[in-house]
Amino acid sequence: MQEVSYSEDDIKSLDWREHIRLRPGMYIGKLGDGSSPDDGIYVLIKEVLDNCIDEFAMGYGKVIDISINEAGVTVRDFGRGIPLGKVVDVVSKINTGAKYDSKAFKKSVGLNGVGTKAVNALSEHFRVTAFRDGQCKSAEFQFGNLKKESKLESTKEENGTLVFFKPDNGLFRNFRWVYEYVEQQLWNYAYLNAGLKIQFNGKSFISKNGLLDLLEKKTGAESVRYPIIHLKGDDVEIALTHGEHYGEQYYSFVNGQNTTQGGTHLNAFREALVKVVRTHFKKEFDAKDIRESVIAAVAVRVEEPVFESQTKTRLGSERIAPDGPAMRTWMNDFLSKALDDYLHRHPDTAKEMLKRIQQSERERKDIADVKKLANQRAKAANIHNKKLRDCRYHLNEKGQEDQRLNSTIFITEGDSASGSITKARDVNSQAVFSLRGKPLNCYGLTKKIVYQNEEFNLLQHALNIEDSMDDLRYNRVVIATDADVDGMHIRLLLLTFFLQFFPDLVRNGHLYILDTPLFRVRDKQQTFYCYSEAEKQAAVQKLRGKPEITRFKGLGEISPNEFADFIGNNIRLDPVLLPEDTNLDHVLSYYMGKNTPERQDFIIENLRVEIDVIDTPEEEAQIEPEAAAQEV
Repeated sequence: MQEVSYSEDDIKSLDWREHIRLRPGMYIGKLGDGSSPDDGIYVLIKEVLDNCIDEFAMGYGKVIDISINEAGVTVRDFGRGIPLGKVVDVVSKINTGAKYDSKAFKKSVGLNGVGTKAVNALSEHFRVTAFRDGQCKSAEFQFGNLKKESKLESTKEENGTLVFFKPDNGLFRNFRWVYEYVEQQLWNYAYLNAGLKIQFNGKSFISKNGLLDLLEKKTGAESVRYPIIHLKGDDVEIALTHGEHYGEQYYSFVNGQNTTQGGTHLNAFREALVKVVRTHFKKEFDAKDIRESVIAAVAVRVEEPVFESQTKTRLGSERIAPDGPAMRTWMNDFLSKALDDYLHRHPDTAKEMLKRIQQSERERKDIADVKKLANQRAKAANIHNKKLRDCRYHLNEKGQEDQRLNSTIFITEGDSASGSITKARDVNSQAVFSLRGKPLNCYGLTKKIVYQNEEFNLLQHALNIEDSMDDLRYNRVVIATDADVDGMHIRLLLLTFFLQFFPDLVRNGHLYILDTPLFRVRDKQQTFYCYSEAEKQAAVQKLRGKPEITRFKGLGEISPNEFADFIGNNIRLDPVLLPEDTNLDHVLSYYMGKNTPERQDFIIENLRVEIDVIDTPEEEAQIEPEAAAQEV
C-alpha cells in the first residue's frame, strides 16, 4: 500500500467564505437547479427573509418587498435596520449576529449567525444597505469578498434593510426560478405572521386568520368531512380536518420555519391526536384509522430550537425550551383540553370525525387479506425480477444529507428505455424501475386495486410508500416515458395513480417528468439535442456544415453514452405542481373519468398538430430515413 503523507503541511485552515463555498451542502442542503422546492436557491431567499420576519415578530416593519428577475433577488424590509457600524460584520463574519441573546430573539429561527453569510459567499454579487435613523451604509461583495464599502450618508429612506444577491451560476449551474415555489414560501410566511404584508413581483401575500387560512386554501374545493378545527394556545397553533383522500397530509412549522421533514413537534401532534380521539370516543381505534385522510397544519414556537441541519427542515428539540416541558407532554396537554373541548362544543363535527374514522377502519379490514397476499408476491418477485435496478443512497437511510437528497428513481416504459438509463445512470444516486405495458387507469378505484394489480403493487414497494410517505426511498420520483402518444398516455396513467392514492408525493414536491429530446441535430463539429421544433430549427441555423437530423421515437433509441449526458449534466426535469386551489376529484374525473361532451370540446379546442416543413430536397436528404418516416 502506498504511504500517504500526514504532516503539518497537510493541515489547512479555511476562512469562512472558503469553507462555505467548499461545503455548501452543510449550510443550504443540496445545490440543485431550481426544479425542486428544497433546492439551494430557495434556501438563499429564506435565509434573507428569516431576518425580515424576525424584525416583524419583534414589532418592527409590517411590509416586506421582494423582486426576482434576471439580475437577481432584491429583498427590502422596514424593520430597525442593521446597526450601521456592523453592516459588514453581520454579513461576512461567521458567528456574528444579534440572536445569541435569547432575550432579544427568544424564539427566532436563525440562532447560529450563518444565514446571510452563506448567501453572501454563494453569490457572485451581494449588496447590503442598512437604513437607520436618517443615515445609511452599504457594502458590496463578490463571491463573499468585500469589494466596496460606503461611508455613512444621509437618507430620507425609512428604517430597514435592503439586500440584493445573484446566486453564483458556477455553483448553481443552469438554475432557474420556479415562481410557484417562491410564492409558496411567501404564503407560509404570511400564514404564520398574521398582519404581515409581503409584496412579490406585483402580487400581495397577507393572512388574517393564520393556519385557518392556510388549510382553507390547501383544501380548496376538495371534499372535507367537517369544518376546519382551529385551535390556538401559547406558542402553538393547530388547524385540522379530515378529507376523502388517502394518506396523511401535514404542514408543520417551527418559529416560522416550514419544517418539511417534520420532527419532534409533528410526531408529538400525531401521537396526541390519537390519544385524544380514543379518549373522547371511548374506543381504542387503530392509530392508522384515526390519522387516515387527516389534513393538519401545526405551528409551534420553541425557545432555542435545535434543527437537524442548517436548512432547518426537521426539528430535533425534545423540549419546548431548555428548561421547559417535554415536547410530547406539552402537546398532549394542549390537545387533551383544546381539542376535546372543541369536540364537546361541536357535536356535529365530532359525529363526522367519528364516521370518517369508522370508514377508514372498514376499508383497512376489507383489504387486509388482499394486502397480505400481495406483499408475499411482491417479496417473492423482488428476489427474481429485474424491474428495479436500485441505487446506493436512499432518503430514509442515515448518511450524508446531500447524498439522500440527491437520490432519484426513473420510472421507465419497457425494458429498452430502462436498459439505456441503467447503463448511463449514476449507480450511487439513480435507480430505475421498468414498467411492463400500460398501467391500469385507476381513477375511481379503491386502494385495494393497488395490491391486486402487480405493477402498482411492485411500484409502491419499490418506492417504499405503502405505510407512510416518511419512508419514501428516493427524493425525486421521475416519470420517464417516450415523447410520443403512447408515452404521454402512460404518463397520464401514472399521474392518476399517484394523485389518486399518494397525493402527498406530489404535494411535497417529489414527482417530476423527464423532458426528453425529440431531435438530434449535428454535423462533424457540433451536436445539439432539441426538445421542440423551434429548438431544432435554431440548431440547424447554428451549424456550419450539412446537418444530420434524427427524430427520436423513444428513450430506447438514445444510446447509453448519449443518455449519460442527459441525466448527468443536462437533465431537464419538469416538477409536477399542485396549485393550492386544485380540486383533485374534479381534475381526475375530468381528464380520466368517463368521456363527456365537455372533455371532447376541450380536446378539440386545444388540439395542436405540429408538422415539420421540409423546404428543399437537400434538407429532406439530411434527415435519416427512419426519422423521416416518424416525421410524417
